[in-house]
Amino acid sequence: MYLKHFGLSAQPFRLTPDIGFLYMSEVHLRAKAYMDFTVWNREGFVVITGEIGSGKTTLIHKLLSELNESVVVAKVFQTQLDEVEFLQAVLVEFGLKPFNAKKVELLDMLNTFLVERYLQDKQIVLVVDDAHNLSLKVLEEIRMLAGLETRKEKMLHVILVGQPQLNEKLDRPEMEQLIQRVKLRYHIRALRESELGDYIRFRLGIAGATDAVLFPPETLPVIHKYAGGIPRLINTLCDTALTCAYADGLPNVTGEVVETAASELQWPLHAERVSRRHAQISGEPVEHKAHALLQEQNQTLTAIAKHVSNIEGLTPALASIREALATIESHLRGLAENQRRLPQPTSTTDDDGGGPVEDTTPRTELNES
Repeated sequence: MYLKHFGLSAQPFRLTPDIGFLYMSEVHLRAKAYMDFTVWNREGFVVITGEIGSGKTTLIHKLLSELNESVVVAKVFQTQLDEVEFLQAVLVEFGLKPFNAKKVELLDMLNTFLVERYLQDKQIVLVVDDAHNLSLKVLEEIRMLAGLETRKEKMLHVILVGQPQLNEKLDRPEMEQLIQRVKLRYHIRALRESELGDYIRFRLGIAGATDAVLFPPETLPVIHKYAGGIPRLINTLCDTALTCAYADGLPNVTGEVVETAASELQWPLHAERVSRRHAQISGEPVEHKAHALLQEQNQTLTAIAKHVSNIEGLTPALASIREALATIESHLRGLAENQRRLPQPTSTTDDDGGGPVEDTTPRTELNES
């Protein structure tokens, strides 16, 4: 709508993850370097975190766009999965058909695939976005997959990308074994106010802007006040500000226009936004933890239910065995009782217990008459 008015050839602040508009700030360069290192040096895996809208997904797309045919990649962007579903998602990304297979079969398929590709001298990479949604059990599966190695190097490289909650999960005591396998760990911070001008000018330049002062220096503190250095928020506010300036027939954006744009978006100051978010998290600790615990234990209860149903299926057989044992016990008791009722053989002994006494009673012999 405002492209012609401002001499632009494309929208400079679109929200879709377009790598052509990715501004590689100091922190984005560092995060990208860590990803590259993990892919090409067979060094286990890396964890990259950042706030919502910090550019994590766009960085992943940039990484994937630069890989050649020697790299085999599985990309998992849907992470609310149990262990079996996660393994299936990984295998589908690798081009296999794992449906209806049991977990043992899935692991065997994956192990076979990894060994075959490794012997073909392929780099095998697993990239998981929104990894903060992964359950602890799925994270444990990832740990075991990352442990597949030869005597010298890893066969599977893992890149976990997620919001700061991922760090909270990884720092739990039960995740100690996984953390020990993490080679690199980095958090993408928000842009500083001093970086904001370069960010906006970069995106305007990609969009074909000929006017370098569409956003004069006095607008930058106002933008940072509301967007807080988060690229997605910066894009939304700048796009709205350009629309407002166009509607008012202005040649460029002013600080007042930015204030108007923030008001129309109904945005609080970024500091207030962060405070509200922290208050919301800390204000419902019991409910939040209970929900997370219930969600985590649901899969365990399902597995237990399956085992219980298997045991219940054995109930008739166990009852039959119990009846047979009872019958055998009854017969044994009857035999023992009969044995006690039988007369016992007796013998006569002399007074001193020296042995049997010979019978000397006179006998009368009957003669035939």
